[in-house]
Amino acid sequence: MKSTRIDESAMLVAPKPPTAGALRAPSPRHGLLAMAVAVGAVAPIGVAHAADWPSGFSKCADEGGTCKAGDTTRQVSFGVKDKWVIKSLKGNIACTSATFGGADPNPGKAEKCAVGPTGSPAPSPSPAPSPSPAPSPSPAPSPAPAGHSGGYAGQVTGGGSATPITVTTAAQMQAAIDAYSGTGGLVIRYAGTFDFGTIPDPCTQWKKAAGAVVEVKNKSNVTIEGVNGSAANFGLAIKAAATNIIIRNMTIGLLPGSIDAIGIEGQSGKFPGYVWIDHNTLFSSTAECSGAGDLEFDGLIDSKAGAHHITYSYNYLHDHHKVGLIGSSDSDASDRYITFHHNVYSNVGSRLPLQRAGYTHLYNNLYSGVLTSGANIRMGGYALIEGNYFENAQNPVTSRDSSSIGYWELRNNNVRSPADFATYGIKWVASGSSPSRDATDWVTTANFPVGIPYPYTVHTPACVKQKLLTVAGAGKNYATLSCN
Repeated sequence: MKSTRIDESAMLVAPKPPTAGALRAPSPRHGLLAMAVAVGAVAPIGVAHAADWPSGFSKCADEGGTCKAGDTTRQVSFGVKDKWVIKSLKGNIACTSATFGGADPNPGKAEKCAVGPTGSPAPSPSPAPSPSPAPSPSPAPSPAPAGHSGGYAGQVTGGGSATPITVTTAAQMQAAIDAYSGTGGLVIRYAGTFDFGTIPDPCTQWKKAAGAVVEVKNKSNVTIEGVNGSAANFGLAIKAAATNIIIRNMTIGLLPGSIDAIGIEGQSGKFPGYVWIDHNTLFSSTAECSGAGDLEFDGLIDSKAGAHHITYSYNYLHDHHKVGLIGSSDSDASDRYITFHHNVYSNVGSRLPLQRAGYTHLYNNLYSGVLTSGANIRMGGYALIEGNYFENAQNPVTSRDSSSIGYWELRNNNVRSPADFATYGIKWVASGSSPSRDATDWVTTANFPVGIPYPYTVHTPACVKQKLLTVAGAGKNYATLSCN
């Protein structure tokens, strides 16, 4: 038994291990909650499997690294094995003992930092899944609560109940953002229109000058939402320290000058996070344009340069070559956490996503008509690929075109074994790169090494196939999938 001193007034002692084969409820510890917020507190619990961070938190750094918590104050834990210090912090946090008042919850062991959701109170200790090994498949958790992103972005409120500002152009939207102080809450309603029929030849677009990109930079608590029937021919960018951002119900397509539809990017040592991209329709064209090379159109949903804690949900992404990358190059690698759920990918080339490092959870997506490759997990990244429906897809799960491969856990998708490939039109074309790995044997290559900190429900792949397209994308009044 060992003890850890937080300050001169508090001494907490780690509990004895529980009896083998039994789970024990944590003992009540009066005053811990208040102390956790004020000065940090070690929070031991008696459970069969030790947790390296509190239930509902997500790992953000190993000891010695930087935890990117954003501009909104959050609970941050420091520790491992059910003993952590918890403090209220924000910004880029050094994951060191000094940050947490000199605390060393586990002397001689490398600690970890994890961040809680926006506005979370200091958590009471409770059983949590062990980050290693990954938890085995279990009954689906409860549905996500209202306002929860259903993913690593957590509870995202955006501009909340702020009075909406209606705009009809990119310039008006940018002006509203520029006039906003950055903290109190901003809701922008986009009511502009664009006739995509005025672009009969999509190959003319890449030759044009870069189109307008509206930026949310170093500002928090923002919602950008399109009204039903709106359409845009400009991009949206979330940059630097922007946090607690929602983009929803936007239709964006056929952008000029190879710009991203929705890009999320760190800048100047600041990193956007806690971003929810929901119920949007994004597209371009899969036309092969002479002389364009990779420049026909840029990404639909790219995140890079340290962007973290993002949820993409209920988006309709179609007719596009390279849909979404995570990390702009092999050197752009960090412990980012990103969820893709209930998205429809239709007639698309690749990058579903292209993942460099980090952790992704891909659940209940429909991949229909994948022309080159699907989820491409690289540079030591891990993906939990769960409850998805794949059809008419080439290389739907792969690792290629980087200096290191990545890993995946396949769980309860419509494809269960290579025997299903012909049934669902799954095809494989070997990569010319080395190293590479394709899921031609359709087996898990590594268990997902971190617990899922949010509630979510996994629907059957058959229901995803049958009903998802009726609720995904803009103009669906934020409907969600029901499989009753």
